[in-house]
Amino acid sequence: MVRAPCLLLLLLLPMLCVSETTPEPCEVDDDDVRCFCNFTDPQPDWSSAFQCMAAVEVEIHGGGRSLEQFLKGADADPKQYADMVKALRLRRLTVGSAQVPAVLLVAFLRALSYSRLKELTLQNLEVTGAMPPLLLEATGPALSTLSLRNVSWATGGAWLAELQQWLKPGLKVLNIAQAHSLAFPCSQLRTFPALTTLDLSDNPGLGEDGLTAALCPHKFPALRALALRNAGMETPNGVCVAMAAAGVQPHSLDLSHNSLRATAPGAPGCVWPSTLNSLNLSFAGLEQVPKGLPAKLSVLDLRCNRLNRVPGLEELPKVSNLTLDGNPFMDPEAPKYQEDPMNSGVVQACARSALAVGMSGTLAVLQRAGGFA
Repeated sequence: MVRAPCLLLLLLLPMLCVSETTPEPCEVDDDDVRCFCNFTDPQPDWSSAFQCMAAVEVEIHGGGRSLEQFLKGADADPKQYADMVKALRLRRLTVGSAQVPAVLLVAFLRALSYSRLKELTLQNLEVTGAMPPLLLEATGPALSTLSLRNVSWATGGAWLAELQQWLKPGLKVLNIAQAHSLAFPCSQLRTFPALTTLDLSDNPGLGEDGLTAALCPHKFPALRALALRNAGMETPNGVCVAMAAAGVQPHSLDLSHNSLRATAPGAPGCVWPSTLNSLNLSFAGLEQVPKGLPAKLSVLDLRCNRLNRVPGLEELPKVSNLTLDGNPFMDPEAPKYQEDPMNSGVVQACARSALAVGMSGTLAVLQRAGGFA
């Protein structure tokens, strides 16, 4: 059996227990920059991760197996490996395809607190058991980017608050996709003081009510970019209401790849953040420009919708850069768009040309499309 300290560093310090041979599961490129490991063998040789010691970017997949065998050493003090971890070149780490006890995950994060790791991705993981209580003076890595895709947690919606306490402050980018729960208990969640980008894309069951629950009020004071691609959003106005409730002031908002519709009559109005200057409504199945958009934008992306006529200038915000290519009125001879039944009716087929124009050129584009004499 592999000794537990190896797992505490998730196979990044296998020199503690390996031979000099180089087995098959791991491959490193010629420049020792990227190392990829896929432990699919029924009896994996974890020691092959020795090859990753000099890599800057490491990706490790556990073959879907449970890592409970390493629990025996999860309470080891990571200080004994501090010098070795500090010497690693590691900057980007991806860990996936495994069942990981929460206690082991915390031990892993504590060990990485001595590293220079900046980007951590967890994908296709099942985190089992309760997260251990925070230890005095214990901490985790100083990440700039944290990405999670299809990670399930035994603790339900409390997972983000529990994970957050094992990370040093300073996280700038948080990506959460295919989440099993985004209903965070806001009273337990700490503020993300440096977070500038929040990406909740590829959560088709989120919807606007779920967005309201996920955007805990006043927890994201530095937010500049909010991405909600394929996140079950229905109307731009509904997203505006959720952002207003949270008090966020993003500069850019991405609502592409949602099946958007017009705001229902009688729906409450909303005042858009004054900071918002870029709005992406591409691939949204729109047959007309939605009403109630911000009055002024620097960038408005309406590519690849179902606009069958030229939008009137009164329908459009005052915009510096407007993108309209891929709509039927731009190319009447193009084949009709087809819906993807697996993606809520969002338009998939689209012209590939890129036509982005400044406001000075917008009128000319509309004239060329036949809307103005």
